[in-house]
This record gives sequence, C-alpha cells and structure tokens, in this order.
Amino acid sequence: MKKLVALTCTTILTLGTASAFADDVRIDEAQALVSKGTIQSFEKLNEAALAARAGTITGTELEETAGKYVYEVEIRDAQGVEWDIDIDASNAEVLKIDQDD
Repeated sequence: MKKLVALTCTTILTLGTASAFADDVRIDEAQALVSKGTIQSFEKLNEAALAARAGTITGTELEETAGKYVYEVEIRDAQGVEWDIDIDASNAEVLKIDQDD
C-alpha cells in the first residue's frame, strides 16, 4: 500500500511539473489566436507537417510554453511508422521531427 501511495504521489508531482512548463491551448483560445494572427492557420500548420513527413495525420495538439506556441502533430507514414513533429505555430517552421517509439 505504501508503494502505491508513493507511486501515485510521484505521478501527480511529475504531471504537475510537466504542466508548469507547457499548457494545452483550448480550441476556442486557439481559434482566437488564429484570428488575431498570433499563430498560423491549422491548415498551414498541417501542410508544414506533411511537407516534413508524408503520411496521415493521426493527432494534433497546440501547447503554449513560456509565451511560445508549439503545434504538435502525430503522423503515420506509408510504412506504418509513427512520427512526432513540433512546429512553431507563429511561423510554421518545423522545430523537431522524431520517430515515435
């Protein structure tokens, strides 16, 4: 029982720490950011992701970290390999491409 409590506390602290560095942006907030021109349209961001790695988009998420918006895209390529692509949402620049484990 003590191990379970310790594991639960560690998980909560870890998740709390992670959320202190990056916050998910709600869809209504994201649409307002697009309207203001703070971030690129989702169509343009998706095009940038697909230009970096051809395939099918399986998931997306917009996060704000220290005032910077990062659009995270998951893509499955023709061979079934999953890729994670991070894009600067303000200018559609690809920041990182990683193969998902």
